[in-house]
Amino acid sequence: MFAEIPQNLILMTVGAFLLGWILASISARLSARYRAMKRDARDDRIRSLEANLRVAQTDTEQKDQKLEELEINLEETTQGILKRDNVITHQQQSVDELRRDLRESVLKTRELRHELSDRATENVKSEAKLREVETELSVAQASTDLLATGVLDYSVAQDNDSGEESKEDADSAGIPKTAT
Repeated sequence: MFAEIPQNLILMTVGAFLLGWILASISARLSARYRAMKRDARDDRIRSLEANLRVAQTDTEQKDQKLEELEINLEETTQGILKRDNVITHQQQSVDELRRDLRESVLKTRELRHELSDRATENVKSEAKLREVETELSVAQASTDLLATGVLDYSVAQDNDSGEESKEDADSAGIPKTAT
C-alpha cells in the first residue's frame, strides 16, 4: 500500500510535516518568552517562598536531630553529675566521720599520755621512796650487823668524854661518823 502512493506525495507529506514541526517549535518558543514576560510576580514570590520553606524544613529537621542528640547528651551528663555528687557527698561524709574519729583519738591519746605521765611520775616518786627505804634498811642492817659483831658498842650511860672517845675509836676503825 505504501508503494502505490506516488513518491511526490510522500515527499510533500514529509516536507509538510517537518515544516509544521519547525513552525510549531518556533511558535512555542515565542509564546514561552511572551508568557515569561507576562508572568505574575506573585508566582515568582510563591516559588521562592516554597524553595525557602523546603530549605527551612531541611534545616529544621537537621536541627531537631541535633537537639535530640544534645538532649541525650544533657541527660547523660546530668546523670553523671548526680552520680558524682552522690560520690562526693558520700566521701565528704566519710571525711567528716574520719575527722571526728581523729579528734576523738587525739583527745584519747592526750588523756592517755597525761595519765601515763602521771603514772610515770608516781613510779619515779615511788622508786625514789623505795630507794630511800632500801638505803635506810641497808644502813639499819649494817648497824645491826656492826652491833652484833661488837664493833659498835652503845652504852646506855655514856658521858660526853667517852662518847667522843668512842667516836675516835670508830674513826680509827674505819667506821663513818654517820653510823655512830
